[in-house]
Amino acid sequence: MKKFICLFLLPFLFGSGVFAQEAAAPKTGWKISPFPAVGYDSNNGLQYGVFGDVYNYGAGDTYPDPLQKFTFEVSHFTKGRTRLRLSFDSKYLIPRMRLTLSAIYCHDPLYQFYGFNGAAEPYLAERNDKNAGILYNSMQRSYFQGFANFQGTIVGHLNWAAGATFWHYRTGAFDGDKFKADATNTLFNYYVQHGFIGEKEKDGGNVLELRAGLAYNSRDIEAAPNRGINADLFLNGAPGLGGTNAGYLRLCANFSHFIRIPVGFIAAGDPVFAYHIGLQHTWGNAPFYIQQNVPMLVPRRIMSEGLGGNSTIRGLYENRIIADGFVWANAELRIKLVRFRIGKGDFYLATNPFVDAGMVTKPYRLERMAMQYNMVADELRKQAQQVTVSAGAGLKLAWNENFILSLEVARNLNQTGMGGKFWMNIITNYCF
Repeated sequence: MKKFICLFLLPFLFGSGVFAQEAAAPKTGWKISPFPAVGYDSNNGLQYGVFGDVYNYGAGDTYPDPLQKFTFEVSHFTKGRTRLRLSFDSKYLIPRMRLTLSAIYCHDPLYQFYGFNGAAEPYLAERNDKNAGILYNSMQRSYFQGFANFQGTIVGHLNWAAGATFWHYRTGAFDGDKFKADATNTLFNYYVQHGFIGEKEKDGGNVLELRAGLAYNSRDIEAAPNRGINADLFLNGAPGLGGTNAGYLRLCANFSHFIRIPVGFIAAGDPVFAYHIGLQHTWGNAPFYIQQNVPMLVPRRIMSEGLGGNSTIRGLYENRIIADGFVWANAELRIKLVRFRIGKGDFYLATNPFVDAGMVTKPYRLERMAMQYNMVADELRKQAQQVTVSAGAGLKLAWNENFILSLEVARNLNQTGMGGKFWMNIITNYCF
């Protein structure tokens, strides 16, 4: 544990610094924050590469919000994942309009596939022993995502939102020779053999999603708000084009509220109670490979998928809960511990104890599962719709109010099979 905390702090502990409690002066011009991508994820292992943000603050009139922000990453994880990303976000490039663009490529030679509907599909650790050549919950997945979103002012903090996302997926069995494991005895192959995953979709495919809706944003600072609301309600769907995509429509809703607690005696700043409620509901027949996607108008994470992992329910296995409909909630207390300066940079250290929870509201292909497992559909539905809860805490290191390194640890509070005994993640930004 100490090793990973040192890795978390390392990029900032250089040069001579002057510790201070005064408020940060507005930043101007271009600022770049490249870092070695030295991190850790319980699901994917150690990460190495380079990542960072490039900010344009202009004359400083909009600080701490930048005029434009670029984000980039080139990284690899020891469990196999390779990730490339370039994104752009600005509320000022086009008058009265916010523009968000992103291009991501991700390759997972051993993507973890836990099946559909959460606890309705049991997870057994003994089925995943690499030394014994057993990787039951593994498959191969790669995808390219091109994302464009626009938001324009209606009145006050209320905006309209519209955009599109293009997906190109490739899915299939992992390379058994490369990983010296049985690539036929897997959950993915079982799902294909018994019709949970159709022949036309098992190899992946292309999807063009369109979206439209409303967004409301009254946060004082987007990266780590002290007060305000961030909410959206939009429809995200793909027309039926035949092949692997029979057409679907997805309702997405998010509500986040940030409440400053005026204690007054913490020099670094008052604590903030923050909570988020998310909902997703799908109509139609979405292909299995798109089901883990959790659409966001302005993504905070490189990957926002399923219930489980760093973007939804921390402490669960990544993408552990995949369904046609689900809700989840996050609540945390954000406490700034100390502010200080290193060179010309303004920093603060914060902690965030949290509780996350979620559940399936509409199972995916449940009747087919029930028939194969020789179970009554209502019994399987009860398993799928159980409430899953996790708890943990984090350590945050913020640079110039915007770039935030995040170390979080969590524990799943449900039965085994939903998450490991210990979950840890080193990444950027708050969860919401």
